[in-house]
Amino acid sequence: MRIDFLDISQAQLKRWARLTDAKVRQEEGIFIAEGIKVIEELFVSNWQTKAILVLPEKNKNWKKLLEQTANNIPIYQLTRSQWQKLGQDREPEGIMAVVSIKQGYSFSAWLAETTGNVLILHEINNPRNLGALMRSAHWFGFRSIILSSNSADYTHPKAVRASMGSLFHLTIITDVDLSEALPEIKKNYRLVGSHVREGSLPHATGEKVALLLGNESHGLPEALLRMADEQWSIPGSSEADSLSLPQAAAIMMYECAKK
Repeated sequence: MRIDFLDISQAQLKRWARLTDAKVRQEEGIFIAEGIKVIEELFVSNWQTKAILVLPEKNKNWKKLLEQTANNIPIYQLTRSQWQKLGQDREPEGIMAVVSIKQGYSFSAWLAETTGNVLILHEINNPRNLGALMRSAHWFGFRSIILSSNSADYTHPKAVRASMGSLFHLTIITDVDLSEALPEIKKNYRLVGSHVREGSLPHATGEKVALLLGNESHGLPEALLRMADEQWSIPGSSEADSLSLPQAAAIMMYECAKK
């Protein structure tokens, strides 16, 4: 397939450069997704791609992908200096997409339709951690992620990049008041809370699991932990203070995935 490239205007470049701001992303209804693997996952999802941006000098990375899958999507060639206004990678792979933000599910609508395990995140404010959690959730077969208020935006460029495209295969419910939501979730799930020091070993439960995690610095507040049906903790040597949140989450999600 022959690719017809467009030249980006200064107005477009300026508009897309502002997408580093969460408020602008919400107002515009779009965000930037960067990297070969991320774009591959985007193309096999049902998310809408508004535009593709490429670096001509990196065409060995993206040419075959676009020839196979980029029908009817505007494709823009950027110079290196233009790319640097938009991209996150120090040494870019040379492809990014402008993606429409999906109309979000309400918590009540999600609750009526939900299947599979769910990851519940309380005030995860590091976008890279959030991206890593999305990637692990997808790997271990979790269908949904619930984010409390005061959490990082899952469309943040660093979260999108760290997810390696997994966000395009998840239902993500944002800005949820967990003190109100958890009792409703417990009607359909076994609620498991995590703690750095106290709790039982992670294990297969034989039930649908809602895994509740807090942020890396402060963990879960006591009020939310008390709602859990059980509490898990991962033992380790005394030589390290703790695992990183994505590491601990992956271990727990592995156990949740066991039948």
